Amino acid sequence: MLAAGQQAGTQTAENHPQLPYSECTSSGCQAKPGKVVIDHNWRWLHEKGTTTNCYTGNQWDATICPDVATCSKNCVVEGADKEYEGTYGVKASGNALELNFVTQGPYSKNIGSRTFLMESDDSYMMFKLKNKEFTYTVDDSQLDCGLNGALYFVQMDQDGGKSKYGNAGAKYGLGYCDAQCPHDLKFINGEANSEGWKPSPTDQNSGTGTYGSCCTEIDIWESNKHSTAYSMHSSKTAGSGVKYCEGKECGSPDGDRFGGPTDRNGCDVNPVRFQVEDFYGPGSKYKVDSHKKFTIVTRFHESGGKLTGVSQHYVQNGKKIEHPNYLNLGNTETDDFCATKAKAMNDRDSFKEKGGMAAVEASLKAGVTLVLSLWDDIDVHMNWLDSVMDGDDASVLGQKRGNCDPSKGDPETLREKHPTSHVSYTNFKVADIKPSPSPTPRRRRRRSVVV
Repeated sequence: MLAAGQQAGTQTAENHPQLPYSECTSSGCQAKPGKVVIDHNWRWLHEKGTTTNCYTGNQWDATICPDVATCSKNCVVEGADKEYEGTYGVKASGNALELNFVTQGPYSKNIGSRTFLMESDDSYMMFKLKNKEFTYTVDDSQLDCGLNGALYFVQMDQDGGKSKYGNAGAKYGLGYCDAQCPHDLKFINGEANSEGWKPSPTDQNSGTGTYGSCCTEIDIWESNKHSTAYSMHSSKTAGSGVKYCEGKECGSPDGDRFGGPTDRNGCDVNPVRFQVEDFYGPGSKYKVDSHKKFTIVTRFHESGGKLTGVSQHYVQNGKKIEHPNYLNLGNTETDDFCATKAKAMNDRDSFKEKGGMAAVEASLKAGVTLVLSLWDDIDVHMNWLDSVMDGDDASVLGQKRGNCDPSKGDPETLREKHPTSHVSYTNFKVADIKPSPSPTPRRRRRRSVVV
């Protein structure tokens, strides 16, 4: 691909909503002035110097975009101000971020969103999480089957690729990547992804181009009120960050999904896949009641300078709730845990193939960006999270993923019946992992001896 220097528009000033977080040490917590920015894929793309759309519905304008170079030169990505809430349904208040599912804006209807945490107006916040814990509070009570309130980290370029490609950069939400090597990004590498663009037959707003954008993905929360999972996705390119790919080299869900540089499947912890069905769900019969708010604590454990595993627990009503001992391996994701799980569930261990925990460690050391999103699933209706995939047997270990009816995740139905769905994330903290206290030795009682 050629570096074309895709640029920002000038019709709306970009004003990022404020979202502070805290950094905590043994001496206390210090507030940090974070911001959020919406991904460029949601923004208005128009011809430079005019108000003519470069992209309408799910297609590029063939006159403005006859080829990649011309399209990249002609089209700009526009700023957002009041549009964050009024158009995209993204509302920041204090230390909370609320994402709404369907938002009717002045010109169009918006579905979901993807946002990133920023350190400044021009750079993403890069978290280095080895031997750290990341904590926040979530409210999933308004998310039904087929929806996914997702919070995760990816290894993006801090400036969104601006220094490499001369594009509009992080300020306008450029540079996204993940373990699925997404082809639906409108701009990649500073260029329009218009070559070979195929409009989606099922989504009037989306399509796919020839190029994809791959990187390590660390999913610490993918959930609705019925089901949840956290997953590590390794990548062969973890040491170098984003890998831009073309065609089959990206891997493909319709062909060889393992042919790309990333672990698409991920090593996931979903209690229902382990046939534990009383851990998470709506109501008091579950250990974690998704009708109520709760705090998620994810720990990235280190020993001898190496990342050894990732664990997660929850705090609700003042009570700490830990995952059970899955497959007699404990409740921490490690290379051994992931390998044994893959074998037991008859899954391919692509996590190990793409680098395992060493790849996740390389990304955590380099720095990863926090992504906060809400989405529905055009392709497989979120059945991989909360139901049973087509052709799977719910009685087999690993094949049932939740108790939702597979048909309930149809986006057309969700958008009509549950448009007011939303998720909120609050009180973000990153802290050193506190060492477990050593057990206090018991004092032996001296017995008196009668002589």
